[in-house]
Amino acid sequence: MANITIGKNLYRGRETPISFGGADRLRHMYMIGKTGVGKSTVFQNMCLQDILNSSGVCFIDPHGESIDWLLSQIPANRLEDVVLFDPSDAEFPMGLNLLSGKDEQEKDFLVSECIQIFYKMFDPQRTGIIGPQFEHWLRNAALTVMAGSEGGSLVEIPKLFVDKQFELHKRKHLKDPIVLEFWTKQMAKTAEFHRSEMLNYFSSKFGHFLNNELMRNILGQRTNSLDFDYIIEHEKILLINLSKGKIGETNAQMLGLVIMSKLQAAIMKRARQSELSRTPFYLYVDEFQNLVTDTFASLLSESRKYGLGMHLTNQYFAQLPDEVRDAILGNVGTMAAFATGVEDAEILAKEFAPFVKDDFINLERYNFYIKLMVNGKTSEAFSGMSLAPAKIKDKNFAREIVMVNELAYGQPKLLVEERIKQALR
Repeated sequence: MANITIGKNLYRGRETPISFGGADRLRHMYMIGKTGVGKSTVFQNMCLQDILNSSGVCFIDPHGESIDWLLSQIPANRLEDVVLFDPSDAEFPMGLNLLSGKDEQEKDFLVSECIQIFYKMFDPQRTGIIGPQFEHWLRNAALTVMAGSEGGSLVEIPKLFVDKQFELHKRKHLKDPIVLEFWTKQMAKTAEFHRSEMLNYFSSKFGHFLNNELMRNILGQRTNSLDFDYIIEHEKILLINLSKGKIGETNAQMLGLVIMSKLQAAIMKRARQSELSRTPFYLYVDEFQNLVTDTFASLLSESRKYGLGMHLTNQYFAQLPDEVRDAILGNVGTMAAFATGVEDAEILAKEFAPFVKDDFINLERYNFYIKLMVNGKTSEAFSGMSLAPAKIKDKNFAREIVMVNELAYGQPKLLVEERIKQALR
């Protein structure tokens, strides 16, 4: 595992690289700071170094600029390793099926994640918008849709409750007696009035993905364009462009949550491998607070065992659920802080002694304080400065990468729409 450079330290006129490497990277890195202070620049530079070192990486970008820059820097010897997911490319949509698992354990995990995603999207404060009844319907419906060799997708779930023939067809493939009883006993004995009332409430949560062409063409495909197991094990370069300006904030969050769930499922399967065979894989997530469910805190503490090094950043602590913030402060080996607001500065001053609150408030752009893990131990806090990113090359392979990925992983829009129309008919 090659060392990479985070930035540089300037002390008494001497410039020293801030290096990060080895097993220390598997203890993760977290950055916090206001918008525009240089956090994304640090991640871009780190990710490019991983690419040049032939490491496996995934970069999830909610803005798009970092992905555009990385595409312009891909060297010729790694062109075939790039997998680009850009949902704004509506003419060649890639399939992203949350409900496609390779074994029963993975399917159970993905169904649980599906429920957590609906909480995150529609009821993040757990006020009761998504409750036990919704969970019950969604869990049983998702397991039913997944039954059989043909599988099913998220957008087919509402169809189960309005198309008796589809329900009966799927029930033939069910083996779980509890899921069978949901249909043969509970749903069969539910009065039509109560069923209709619940169905309106349940189906309304799927309306955005059923009625939005872009989302329907991605989430409605039964097959996954991206094989996350293969990408991780073969050290590919997975670039996720979730530009909110192009696809909308809600769509970006939903797709990001699905991708994080699929990545997590692939990473957890590495527990079945020997430790020596787990090649390190590095994940970079900007604005990660929008893409975490309740299971994320456990991933943060356990993923080191699976060879995953996470690099996470967001703007302020209040964006994070308490358990995620506690997991960050308790489990992350390397932490960097750019300029922050008063509330965050008070928290950081306790973590970054001898620096005090005003030091964080008054930090100049591209400057940070860092506690760096070195050989398994976290250093005392010291100052650093990010490195300027290379300019976008006049001659680069960005357009070729886009075209190759459209052909390799995308499907023509008209073909996708016809398949989904058949599935929902």
